[in-house]
Amino acid sequence: MQPSLFLIPVTLGETPHEQVLPAYNREIILSVHYFIVENIRTARRFLKKAEPQIRIDDLTFYELNKHTSPEELSGFLAPLAQGQSIGLLSEAGCPAIADPGADIVAIAQRKGYPVVPLVGPSSILLSLMGSGFNGQSFAFHGYLPIDGGERSAYLKKLESRIYGENQTQIFIETPYRNNKLAEEILRTCRPSTRLCIASDLTCNNEYIKTRTIKEWKGHLPDLNKKPTIFLLYK
Repeated sequence: MQPSLFLIPVTLGETPHEQVLPAYNREIILSVHYFIVENIRTARRFLKKAEPQIRIDDLTFYELNKHTSPEELSGFLAPLAQGQSIGLLSEAGCPAIADPGADIVAIAQRKGYPVVPLVGPSSILLSLMGSGFNGQSFAFHGYLPIDGGERSAYLKKLESRIYGENQTQIFIETPYRNNKLAEEILRTCRPSTRLCIASDLTCNNEYIKTRTIKEWKGHLPDLNKKPTIFLLYK
């Protein structure tokens, strides 16, 4: 197998691995001895659950976080130059999607190393699939501004794109602020605008529902500390 940077998806919660990850991913995991991860402890836990045969103590981990310098990032790919594959893991879902791993992929592309994305769950795509919204044109914005006034103005801007460009707007929030954001969406957007709330995707308590802003009023679920995606469309 050609030495490559493998982008290895991680489950979105305590979902059984076989439910969302192909058997091929486990074959790749067994063949890789170098991993770039956000958190070594959770990465080791995921790898052991995904493939119990793996010898964790024989693996080398590089930790990627907000303190990692550009020089360190480039050095993480050194095993590729020596003919060894590397696995890139996110904390949840697909690496390099709303994830700092994108910087590693960019370096690998510049250096001409093979990059191989593997199949796995993406909360962004799963929520879009289940929303009933436009899947031909959509935009993911990550986190909205924290400041209330700025966030309200940003929501209005996104809503204008829905009607002006026929484009689905997708965004997230820190889980403990989900309820506050949901309430602000109801205060800010038009009664006829549709909102899809998708929470705990692929998990036992998965929730995904689409209603108009008017229909949501008085019926919002409790989203506190639950990984959630918000989608807006007309």
